[in-house]
Amino acid sequence: TRLSQNPISNPFREVLFTSNVLLTIPPEGEPIEKLSLSESLRTRIREVSHSPQEYWYDHPIKIGTDSRENEAVYGMLGLAQAIEFERNQLEPVSKVRCLLSVSVTHPGLRGMAAEYLEEELRKYDLDRNLELYVLTETDTRQLVEQVLAPAAQRYLGRTDARELLEPFGVDGEYGRHYSCLKAIAALWHVLIDRDVRATFKIDLDQVFPQQELLSETGKTAFQHLQTPLWGAQGVDMDGGLVDLGMLAGALVNESDIESSLFTPDVMFPSHEPAEDELVFFSRLPQALSTEAEMMTRYNDGDLNGIKECIQRIHVTGGTNGILVDSLRRHRPFTPSFFGRAEDQAYILSTFDNPSPNLAYAHQEGLIMRHDKQAFAQEAIKAAGVGKLLGDYVRIILFSAYAKVLSEDPSEIKNKIDPFTGCFVSRIPITVVFLRFALKAASLFTREEPDQGLEFVESGSSRLANALQFVASGSFEKQYLKERQGWQLYFDILDAIEKALEQGEQEANRLRERAIEILQNCRLGGRRRHHNDSNY
Repeated sequence: TRLSQNPISNPFREVLFTSNVLLTIPPEGEPIEKLSLSESLRTRIREVSHSPQEYWYDHPIKIGTDSRENEAVYGMLGLAQAIEFERNQLEPVSKVRCLLSVSVTHPGLRGMAAEYLEEELRKYDLDRNLELYVLTETDTRQLVEQVLAPAAQRYLGRTDARELLEPFGVDGEYGRHYSCLKAIAALWHVLIDRDVRATFKIDLDQVFPQQELLSETGKTAFQHLQTPLWGAQGVDMDGGLVDLGMLAGALVNESDIESSLFTPDVMFPSHEPAEDELVFFSRLPQALSTEAEMMTRYNDGDLNGIKECIQRIHVTGGTNGILVDSLRRHRPFTPSFFGRAEDQAYILSTFDNPSPNLAYAHQEGLIMRHDKQAFAQEAIKAAGVGKLLGDYVRIILFSAYAKVLSEDPSEIKNKIDPFTGCFVSRIPITVVFLRFALKAASLFTREEPDQGLEFVESGSSRLANALQFVASGSFEKQYLKERQGWQLYFDILDAIEKALEQGEQEANRLRERAIEILQNCRLGGRRRHHNDSNY
């Protein structure tokens, strides 16, 4: 019904780019003294290596990894090169701000994460194009303790902010850092720089293929971000009002881009379903959604991207963004206990909000090249079992989430089909255990006993924990508590903003403290070493 009246005009100034780094200790048996790092870092890493591990991720970057296989290096080099390409296309040009959250397996790594990344990244000429910030759990706790909680008490009379704002952080399951990387843009807008009007997340194994984008779509990556669809208003297929405050692009695999930029990264299966796929053939609805929803191109007919466009449900973890105005109005989040498909879960938290509903606009041609297979095949192979089990847990959690959101879960399922909806089941326990048993049997039948044993041992524990979490009522209880916390987070920002507009002295002091904390996160700037034992 209306295109954005104030679209993004200068992505360099108006968009805060974000991504997440997963960091862990060096490989077991790797001599720490041989790592190509400073003596200070080697000493501290040696100490952390003997401490207990608290968090687990599919394929974290192991400190000491060769730069050619380091996702953080790869992703930032790719972004810097994309920005250099933009210099010939857009004006005015300045450095792009990019915030990297760092999720660590060992809490002791928090205090050295920025130093490690700085040592790795300074080997390359990134300073011309990037202004990089590194946000750890320690930094988010400082923002809560020294800015948000005091503001909540002063302006809202709330003394429970420290507890309720616990989800604002980056360690733990993936849902936690995902929500934080979105929410931080609102804080940045209120307390750091009013010019920041949106945030856009990329994954570190993805790059903007600028030459192909320009050749096949006529626009660069940043020109796609200037689309008036981002922030448009409309009516959906059911007659409901929608706010297209989010933007979603697509992916093409590095191995396919020579054929066409518009090659789906999930292809229709060419094989007969395997044993476990006879129970749950997720590849089929995922391929359908990818081709129909993500690869659609607007044309001269009704679906022209002016009067009609695709409203997206299926999005990837990267290549998506949200306007700060929409973020503050709709207040979406992913529950912090989601360890997989955190991107799919994000918008579900807004389904029961008042109309207009928050929605993703599909921007045709906004495509990133997915390069995981090109440089980190060992990491992918090592994470295979964990990724598969994560899909099983996803069925349990998404099926429970639909019940929490609606008295009729089928309404939720129908809305998010086919990609996300295929993980919402009326009989999730039956589906998961039957699929699990058949997959285990197939691994042993194919004479892969080591993988089969790992699958059964790890899966038994993970599935039991997920089922207990749902059956005990902890899912709903934790979701409602986190929803309350995120409501408070945005209420606090609204209150600080109002106090700043009135010239209130304490609000200015809180703003200065926020600037100081985030300035200490800037790579190449003054960063003090944090005492992690306080958090």
